[in-house]
Amino acid sequence: MQNAGRQGICGSRLRLTRREWLRDTACGLGCAALLSLLEDEAGAQVAMQKPHVAPRARACIFLLMEGGPSHLDTFDPKPRLDSLHMTEFVREKNPFNSAMESGKRYYVRSPFAFRRHGSAGVEVCEHFPHLAGVVDDLCFYRGAVAESVNHPTALYHLNTGNQFGVDPALGAWCSYGLGALNRDLPTFVVLPDEAYPQGGPANWSSGFLPAQHQGTPFRSAGPPLLDLEPPAGSTRAGDRKTLDYLQALNREHRSRHPEHAELDARLESYELAFRMQARVPGLVDLEREPAAMRGLYGLDDDTTRSFGRRCLLARRLVESGVRFVQIYSTGWDSHDDIARAHANRMRAVDRPIAALLRDLKQRGLLDSTLVVWGGEFGRSPDNGVRRESKVWGRDHNPKAMSFWMAGGGVRAGAVVGATDETGARAVEVVHPLKDVHVTLLHLLGLDDNRLRYFHGGRFKQLSQTGGTVIRELLAG
Repeated sequence: MQNAGRQGICGSRLRLTRREWLRDTACGLGCAALLSLLEDEAGAQVAMQKPHVAPRARACIFLLMEGGPSHLDTFDPKPRLDSLHMTEFVREKNPFNSAMESGKRYYVRSPFAFRRHGSAGVEVCEHFPHLAGVVDDLCFYRGAVAESVNHPTALYHLNTGNQFGVDPALGAWCSYGLGALNRDLPTFVVLPDEAYPQGGPANWSSGFLPAQHQGTPFRSAGPPLLDLEPPAGSTRAGDRKTLDYLQALNREHRSRHPEHAELDARLESYELAFRMQARVPGLVDLEREPAAMRGLYGLDDDTTRSFGRRCLLARRLVESGVRFVQIYSTGWDSHDDIARAHANRMRAVDRPIAALLRDLKQRGLLDSTLVVWGGEFGRSPDNGVRRESKVWGRDHNPKAMSFWMAGGGVRAGAVVGATDETGARAVEVVHPLKDVHVTLLHLLGLDDNRLRYFHGGRFKQLSQTGGTVIRELLAG
């Protein structure tokens, strides 16, 4: 077995020769593990090039509403709260969330009106008028439950499957498992808001996977990427010769130090940056889009311009072969004055999201692009406010949250799962976040139980311990 070029299951580098590996491993377990590696090795090489199951989508756009959007005030209204408004509520004790349980608690109604839309009569908040027009393309899922009530750990859990934020992000797993559709572009792109989400870049980290699978963040204002233009006096041919010389030096170093696997990622990043200088400037130039298209996404309105630019850029990215695009919208943590705060957030994203869905569908891309909307947790039916107060918000609630999905093999115009009469808990088609992750991987053609990477002495996967595909969300 050659030291530098061989791979174990799902591509993990083996840095020792067979003799060295056996020498350093206890005989019984060592032999069993070695047999497993040898048995799976040939199939693993193919699995990295092809999906595990027939994919229903080739790309994913994840719209992440950071801060915890209220399911009760967006897509899962609870009329029962109208009659309970400002009546005292005794909340289940949670030792990890005592700050949100101090003082008296009161039920609070939604400040928003809801109207039924689409063939299924789905109730949608009044501040989503544009999204209401495409509701027949959406599949609403009301049965998801999270684990953490704190923003950084909950975001890590949503993005990586691990509350500690040390594991690969969902987009990194997709990059690792499926590879690139366009070698001139990153496989995993992140479009943050003006401020990074809580927890920062660990939300799109490659974790223990090779570094080339981490998300590439584009800036929210100004040029999406810096230094795309080469310095004055340089030429493409000259840059190519410099890179070739650097590659030769690095290959020599790699042959002497095969244990430095991170060097491969560094070499690839240099090459990708070189190719991006030729491809990306035109791709991110939204002025090339017709004025009508820019208007559709809300680039002509201060309220929608920022998120609209990111949605339009996401369409251009997936159209050009980017596998996974994640778009952030911050400011959904409405503990106070949810009537104002959530309304502002909904107005900022409504028109751009509806435009994205219509645009993808018109171009024939929606069937092959999975679009996901959600946040790190839902919100509570109660809040600690004075009885005489007319301004209230909601606290964090991991036991009930809503997602919606569109395109990419999910049911259209459907509602799956349900919460109880006050929206405090999911009660139908209830699944943990890891099952949401497994379902998204499945739609993209990946089997979570086969998408594994050897690290820290064991094989690891996105779901941590295995999960279940939520079949109720799938079309056909």
